[in-house]
Amino acid sequence: MSNQTYDVAIIGAGPGGYVTAIRAAQLGLSVVVIEREHYGGICLNWGCIPTKALLRSSEQYHMMAHRAEEFGLKVEGASFDLDKIVARSRGIAKQMNQGIQYLFKKNKVNVVDGEAKIKAKGVVGVTANGKALPDIKAKNIIIATGARARTFPGMEPDGKYIWTYKQALVPDTVPERLLVIGSGAIGIEFASFFNALGSKTTVVEVMDRVLPVEDKDISKFALKQFKKQGMEILTSTKVDKLTPGKKDITASITLKNGKTEQRTFDRVVLAVGIVGNVENIGLETLGIKHDRSHIVVDQWSKTNVDGIYAIGDVAGPPWLAHKASHEGIICIEKIAGVKDVHPLNPANIPGCTYCHPQVASVGYTEEKAKQAGYKVKVGNFPFVGNGKAVALGEPEGLIKTVFDAKTGELLGAHMIGAEVTELIQGYVIARGLETTEKELMHTVFAHPTLSEMMHESVLDAYGKMIHM
Repeated sequence: MSNQTYDVAIIGAGPGGYVTAIRAAQLGLSVVVIEREHYGGICLNWGCIPTKALLRSSEQYHMMAHRAEEFGLKVEGASFDLDKIVARSRGIAKQMNQGIQYLFKKNKVNVVDGEAKIKAKGVVGVTANGKALPDIKAKNIIIATGARARTFPGMEPDGKYIWTYKQALVPDTVPERLLVIGSGAIGIEFASFFNALGSKTTVVEVMDRVLPVEDKDISKFALKQFKKQGMEILTSTKVDKLTPGKKDITASITLKNGKTEQRTFDRVVLAVGIVGNVENIGLETLGIKHDRSHIVVDQWSKTNVDGIYAIGDVAGPPWLAHKASHEGIICIEKIAGVKDVHPLNPANIPGCTYCHPQVASVGYTEEKAKQAGYKVKVGNFPFVGNGKAVALGEPEGLIKTVFDAKTGELLGAHMIGAEVTELIQGYVIARGLETTEKELMHTVFAHPTLSEMMHESVLDAYGKMIHM
């Protein structure tokens, strides 16, 4: 390694780190990335991408085994091979990992494999296989170390019966009885996967509704669909303790009515949030502020120490790959002196959950908009009123839009149904352009498409809906 001082050193090659590194190189900055484990981070290797591969397999199986006749198709003896499902998922993750390595080479990004620790301002120490490598010097240091699964006392994962997302991605079996603790995106996606493959699935949520960050109408619709699929959803419920046995695991559960039950399951998936990877990276050396496992930063991702920045999951919510990437772009462009860099508006970051049916949203929920003091106009349109949705055999869904009654500003959009994780971007763009209801009403939506429901939802907010 040369003795040069880099313009920027990035600790972590996840969606925040690798994107920032590539953009830094494009801007003509000398850049080095230090990664201890996976190019692409949790997202590409143990999160966003491999989970979608698993879900795709389970959805295809469900269609063949339970819905083929509905489409005029004959499938006899539909079955699945769990090992091959997992192997496909891992193969896709490997492909994505290799893609990051290619992008680094293409953009001439320097990469060091090892574990990084900030030793002083502008100095990063690196160890690999227990041996110290030469220190890296950089004018700017960006921390992009990500996060890991949260655990609680009495529910520590053992990798055999109690799984985090990592074990759930490479299951040794489809459990007959599955408990999922937490009904956020991670929990409900794994619940959908295993339920579709035949697990008797119970989801426990401590909050009063499933998918608690979503709009109440979407949560209500989702609950109905999950129950229809055979899931047991227990809200306002807490798992107090997990006790592994010889072949199964017993959960002590306090129900909504205050009663405690002992239930037995074959496997448990913990999906109770994440904690930032702030340990052993040198934060204490320079007094870099962090709060509840997340580094404190300003709108440009600056920490309280000059020349040191933090992006992505380690810098706090929302814990989303696309947030990390965009945050990194803003951070490095600000460092490079690019003009007209705008801080990230969290209200314009879409959230997507790839359960069945899919869920997606952006901006204020109706409840949050009212709490913020807005007088709102709300529009709703059901999938059953859309020709494309019915033709696809996906008539279960809803699109909801929330507008400021005074200005027509699109305050928020909330969806549940087929492919809504793709549809939501239309509303994200609309918010970015500060579009009002008038522009959306006057926009021509192609027919037949699912996107027509977005138009109808807007029209409904103003009493002009056509197709219901």
